[in-house]
Amino acid sequence: MFNKIKQFKNLRDQAKQLKEQLAEETVKADWKDKINMVMDGNQKILSVDISPEMLNPDKKEDLEKGIKACLADAIKKSQMAAARKMQGLGGLEGMNLPGM
Repeated sequence: MFNKIKQFKNLRDQAKQLKEQLAEETVKADWKDKINMVMDGNQKILSVDISPEMLNPDKKEDLEKGIKACLADAIKKSQMAAARKMQGLGGLEGMNLPGM
C-alpha cells in the first residue's frame, strides 16, 4: 500500500514538473498575417495581435474565422509540445497503475 502512495506522489511530482516546464514553452500561430497569437504550453493565451484592417465591421466574419483558426492552431501546437515533454519525462511507464 505504501508503495502505491509513493507511486502516486511521484506521479503528482511529475505532473507539477510538467506544468512548470510547459509554462515556459510558447507556441505562435497566425492567420494570413492578420491575426497573431502566442500561447504557452499550458494553453494560456499570452498575446493576441489583430491587424487594424480586420477591425472593420465589414470584416466581422473574417475576424471570427481567423480567431477560430488561429486558436485551433495554437492549441494543436501546445498539445504537441506537451506530448513531447511527457515523452521526455518517460510518460506513465513504470508506475504500475491499475487500468493503465
